[in-house]
Amino acid sequence: MKISTYLLGTLSLFVIGCQELPKSIQEDSVFFLPPPTTYNTLEVNGVDLFYREAGDPKKPTIVLLHGYPSSSHSYRNLIPMLASQYHIIAPDNLGSGYSDHLNPETTTYTFDLLAEYTNELLDELKITNYTLYMQDFGAPVGYRMMMKDPEKIDALIVQNANAYLDGLTQERQAFFKKAQEDTSEEELDFLYHITSEEVIINKQYLFDLETTNYNIQSPDAWTHDLTFLNTRADRLIQVQLFQDYYNNLLAYPTWQKMLKETQPKTLIVWGAKDVKFNANGAKAYLKDLPNAELHLLDAGHFAEEEKTRDIALLILNFLE
Repeated sequence: MKISTYLLGTLSLFVIGCQELPKSIQEDSVFFLPPPTTYNTLEVNGVDLFYREAGDPKKPTIVLLHGYPSSSHSYRNLIPMLASQYHIIAPDNLGSGYSDHLNPETTTYTFDLLAEYTNELLDELKITNYTLYMQDFGAPVGYRMMMKDPEKIDALIVQNANAYLDGLTQERQAFFKKAQEDTSEEELDFLYHITSEEVIINKQYLFDLETTNYNIQSPDAWTHDLTFLNTRADRLIQVQLFQDYYNNLLAYPTWQKMLKETQPKTLIVWGAKDVKFNANGAKAYLKDLPNAELHLLDAGHFAEEEKTRDIALLILNFLE
């Protein structure tokens, strides 16, 4: 008798659980609930690449390219704000985040290599046209992708992503030049040091913030990044990218020529407090893209972390 009663109660709960939600809860107009984000891995040329995806694939696609030392995790808050209107793809670069970290002793990491794999990923996903969002390292990856096939780019969203020397001080330019040309053990040790926990937290994430405003930056960001910089090999991947970065400065004139010739619809959202990639780099875009929409935000290098809602609203209005 007790078993029968128990089974009947369990069955009743099961039936209730399988019933459709009341109409008042189903109404889309009652609450805003963003589409879920999925976490995916796709094999590309024998390498596993990770990407976050959200939104209806039938809608226009926005591809989010992350910077240093992060991954698609840096867009965890922005993705749901955009996904109700757009299809979002946010990949982890080869050697970053959950994507494969090939041994830097047998694979030389360059921005050419990162762009090649990201292009292959989008081809495998059959994404032929998209809006390109670039931050930091995302620019040298994204502009290489655009150089290969500019017609795939529906629009650009540039966030603290340099394509002009105006955005780099003379000291910063010298840093990248020395990183490439100085092959001494001393320089290698220095580049290795700047991938350390102390430097990433204090000189990367908190560098542009006032001490009274540290609580605006989630510690989840650097905690996640440092998880993937846990070994010497992981850190040497980023060192190799620093050593390759000066090639981007040399490529700036080519990128600028492409922008001037193609005139892509462009939104520039730039953390004005960024010291490493300063706001002059944002204004410089207007020399070649006079119709670009420029917004200087009260934020630093990681404006997508500090001003997520502001950036989402700017993007939605711009693309609408």
